[in-house]
Amino acid sequence: MALIKSISGIRGTIGGKAGEGLTPVDVVKFSAAFGAWMLQTTDNNTIVVGRDARLSGEMVNKLVCATLQGLGIHVIDVGLSTTPTVEMAVVNKKAGGGIILTASHNPKQWNALKLLNHEGEFISDEEGRLVLEIAEKESFEFAQVNNLGKYKQSENTLKKHIKAILDLPLVDVEAIKAKNFSVVVDAVNSSGGIAVPMLLEALGVTRIEKLYCEPDGNFAHNPEPLPENLREISRTIEKGKFDLGIVVDPDVDRLALVNEDGSMFGEEYTLVAVADYVLQYQKGNTVSNLSSTRALRDITEKAGGEYNAAAVGEVNVVNKMKETNAVIGGEGNGGIIYPELHYGRDALVGIALFLSHLAKANMSMTRLRASYPSYYISKNKIELTPEVNVDEVLRQMQERYAKQPINTIDGVKIEFDKEWVHLRKSNTEPIIRIYAESDSNATAEHLANKIIADIKEIISVKA
Repeated sequence: MALIKSISGIRGTIGGKAGEGLTPVDVVKFSAAFGAWMLQTTDNNTIVVGRDARLSGEMVNKLVCATLQGLGIHVIDVGLSTTPTVEMAVVNKKAGGGIILTASHNPKQWNALKLLNHEGEFISDEEGRLVLEIAEKESFEFAQVNNLGKYKQSENTLKKHIKAILDLPLVDVEAIKAKNFSVVVDAVNSSGGIAVPMLLEALGVTRIEKLYCEPDGNFAHNPEPLPENLREISRTIEKGKFDLGIVVDPDVDRLALVNEDGSMFGEEYTLVAVADYVLQYQKGNTVSNLSSTRALRDITEKAGGEYNAAAVGEVNVVNKMKETNAVIGGEGNGGIIYPELHYGRDALVGIALFLSHLAKANMSMTRLRASYPSYYISKNKIELTPEVNVDEVLRQMQERYAKQPINTIDGVKIEFDKEWVHLRKSNTEPIIRIYAESDSNATAEHLANKIIADIKEIISVKA
């Protein structure tokens, strides 16, 4: 069993002993802490709650809603939904905050409470620490019977979300309709099985093949949209005559695309392609995290904009986007953040913008992918013994490559012309994650192995 308490929320496996897994006791305790924090920091006592389709979702939802009511907080339950839909609903409903019940790409035994502020954005590090402190001390007080919160359901939030997408100037419904795209959708049997086909139909796409679109929470494969987990949609596209495949994770904030020949468009290139389209019509800056492909920087500078890197984590990307007035941003895991709609990763707006781009480009998926700078990322990790001082290792790596451009806002990122290596330590275990990018897979692997050798050398000298 596992229970992970962090500044961004609480997540864990369902069952086990309190404090060791995500049990009903832990759900209530953390929900109460978040509700108490909100009541202390705002005079708005309404919270929006939504969930993905995982098996434990309904149970966790009832616990969260009842706990909030017990604090005197009014609950708007949007039910089976997506993370971006809940984020937008917080603003539309003028609520004081929101809770999304999803463990994102984690397997079905996991669930989590993700916490939103009144702007429908993830709470900050400082706010998260305050919530953890309240939970640890159990410093919350429940309301008397006459002051219990009210509960109501809202079933129109997804339709409002889709309408807001259709109203965006860069979403060209007519161009998409004219192409008569044939699309395969893999929604891993979660809420994307409702949301993605609904969006596609609203965009005029009528030829939709559904894979795992029954939102029953029985994930048919590992829900993280990585190539090794997408073999069935790849085979389906290879056998049929489809223009593309669309894959989303359980809470629909990550978007992966599959080419017309069954090959992967590349999760890193979802943001690159959408940004390319946006920059054609909205001149401006872009942001992604330090571990995302350099291709976004290339196309941004080509369009006359400025690219900026943020620390890993959606809240960090959003903060950097606001700071630099970016017109598009996100993360290399297929997360699209389009401020014209809202500041949150949103696979649905990503789909609408990408299909507009594909329709206007008048080319196949493979040709579109080939039009972008080609980079390869090697992802590795090195496990260290507990007595190793990871911060000291990173400091020495920074010294060793002091002649190279280095970014230290999140670990150590070292640049070598158009190649880079990013070293990040784990917050929970003695591990250094190592990401390396180059214009060939072999070179990226070689670069990563060179850095790993350097780290081992530093450790052996200290020993």
